[in-house]
Order: sequence, then C-alpha cells, then structure tokens
Amino acid sequence: MREVRERAARIVRRHREPVVVQAVRSTAAATVAYVIALKLSPEAAPLTAPLTALLVVQVTLYATLTNGVRRVNSVVAGVLVAIAFSLLVGLTWWSLALLIMASLAVGHLVRVDEYVPEVAISAMLVLGVTSVGDTAWARVVETLIGAIVGLSCNLLLPPPVWVEEAGESIEGLARRVRQLMLRVGEEAAGRLAFEQAAARLHEARRLDHDIVEVDAALRQAEDSLRLNPRVREGLLHRVALRTGLDTLEICTVVLRVLARTLTDLAKERQPEPLFGPETGEALERLLSEIADAVVSFAVLVTTQVSLNADAAEARLSAELRQAATTRDKLAQLLLERLQHDARQWQLHGAVLTEVNRILDELDTEHRSRRLLEELDRVSTEQRERMPALFRLRERIRLPAALRRDRNR
Repeated sequence: MREVRERAARIVRRHREPVVVQAVRSTAAATVAYVIALKLSPEAAPLTAPLTALLVVQVTLYATLTNGVRRVNSVVAGVLVAIAFSLLVGLTWWSLALLIMASLAVGHLVRVDEYVPEVAISAMLVLGVTSVGDTAWARVVETLIGAIVGLSCNLLLPPPVWVEEAGESIEGLARRVRQLMLRVGEEAAGRLAFEQAAARLHEARRLDHDIVEVDAALRQAEDSLRLNPRVREGLLHRVALRTGLDTLEICTVVLRVLARTLTDLAKERQPEPLFGPETGEALERLLSEIADAVVSFAVLVTTQVSLNADAAEARLSAELRQAATTRDKLAQLLLERLQHDARQWQLHGAVLTEVNRILDELDTEHRSRRLLEELDRVSTEQRERMPALFRLRERIRLPAALRRDRNR
C-alpha cells in the first residue's frame, strides 16, 4: 500500500512539472487555434494558426506577450511586402532575391528582433501561391487567430513558475562551492603540492560556467514571475534570488582568489608544508565552517515560507558566529608564525583577507541591507518607467489595505 501511494505521488509530481505543463498548454493552444481557423479561414488546411499559437505560447506570460506582438508584426509585415511585390513584378529569381532583401530590411525597421527571418518566410510563402490576395489575407487572419488563442491560453491556463527550478540551481551551485572549499581546506592542512593547488585553482575557475547556467535558470524564473496571476510577491522573489546569486558569485570569485593564493604559497614553500600543524588544522576547520554557511545561505535565499526562512537564518547566523571565532584563532596563529618566520607573510595575510571577504558577504545584516537597497532601486525604476501603471496599482492596493485595517 505504501509503495502504491509513493508511486501515485511521483506521478502527480511529474504531471506538475513545468515541462509537462508547458507541453500540455502548447498542445491545447495549437489545437484550439486550428479548430477556430477551420471555421474562419478560407484555406482548407489553415496550419498558420496552430503554428503561430505554438510559437506564441512561450514559457512565461511575459515572454508570450512580448513575443506574440513581435510575431504578429513580423507576419503582417511579410504579407504586406508579398502583396506589393505580387502587384509589381510577380515571382522570378531576381524578384525573389529582392523580396528577401526587402523583407529583412522591413523586419529591422518594424523592430521584431529575433523574428526578422519570419518576415521573409511569410513573404515567400504568400508570394509563391497563385491566388495571392486571398491567401495573403487568409494568412493574416490565421496569424491573428493563433496569436489571440496563444495569449488567451496563458490567461486561462497560467504558465508554470520556474522559481523552484532556479532555487535548485542556486543550491546546486552552493553545494559545488562547498565541495571545492572542503577539498581546498583539507589539502592546505597537509603537505600540499604545487600540482594539487593548481588543480584546485582550475576547478575554481570552472565554477564560472556553473554560474552562467544558474543565471540562465534564474532569468527564466524572473520572466515567469512577471505578469503571472498566480504570483503575489513576484518582485520580492525576483530580487531575493538575484541578490542571492550575486552573493554566491562574489564568494566564488573570492574562492578562486584564495585558491590562487594557496597555489602561489605552495610554489614558494615547496616541498615544505604551507602551514604548521595547528595553523593548518584551524584553516581546514574554518573553510569547512564557511562551506556549511554557503549552503545555509543558499537555502535561506531559496526558502519562501517565513517559518522555514527564520530557521534557515538562525542556522546561518550560528554558523557564521562559529566561523568568526575560528577566524580569530587562525589570525592569532598566523600572527605568532609571523613573529618567528616572516617568509611569505603577504600570502598569509591574503588568505586571512579573502576569508574575511566571504564572511562579510554571507552576513545576514549585509544581505538584508542589500535586499532593501535592491527593492528600492527596482521600485524606483518601475515608477519612473511606468508612472501611470504604478499609480493604478497604488489605488488598487490602498482600498484593500483599508479593508484589512477595518477588519482588524
């Protein structure tokens, strides 16, 4: 019985995945557009309508609105260019070349961005048929049907929100940073060879590719939160995830600098160990504590429930306090070493400085201040870019706030 429940739960989760939801929405939009076009279009097989609906229904509502308008503009512009050429020159090899060149130029003029080739494609398809006039207007009608159905589908069936996937990407990046930091600390505590230190440095540099992938997932999540009726605090989620990724990116850069410092130190002290036994142990323990704090920070950034967020913040604060205590012990040990052996004191100081930078970036007060500053900046930009929409939003929110106060 338990296995049956678990299997049913997995099936339900699979059907709720954004990829599955998006496939169902696209299929439904294309089918409905084709059925409507059969009744309104003079064409026997009006495939332009489902094709347009399929392309208009993008991953997010924000992308659907922007891409839908550009796609309709591209198709209509291509049809108008084809009508003009059919009335003037007809279809020849040189007129086709002029048609393609003119269509691409018109596409840039009407600013359809990535749909510039669609202008030329529409023009060639319309120009290549016999009854140019009827086919041209039928293509316009089918395009409008597909675009309207695609836009309506996103209003009736809200698109999936990709915040959970973006959060998993951020947590995955934090865990990779943690694993690398643990290896760096473990090797630095022993007799670290120059080749090992150089290998860790290359691993730290490869984290840049992971950041690019996480950034792409985060941009998709940000688009899914815009204009989505299922999301209330979309701005807060977007800013929290974006500032969290920025902090992790800074920590990754500092970790790369730390790996470079240890590589230079291994080159200078080879074959001697980098640090004494007690100092190496303190550094290993400190990097382990910071690694745990990095993962806790990622969990805090991606947590949306307030109760879980409070627990994650309390855990992160405790880990940072413990790391600060270990940092102070390491600083004292490095100072004592400097009094007896001043060789490579610049590199020892650089290790301590880079550790401090990571602790400062993960600090909860620093994160709260950064979050408020980013919220104020984004709100100010929205107010300046769309003042009328901002005033309308405030008028809608004010009566709701007054009703809540009256109920209290």
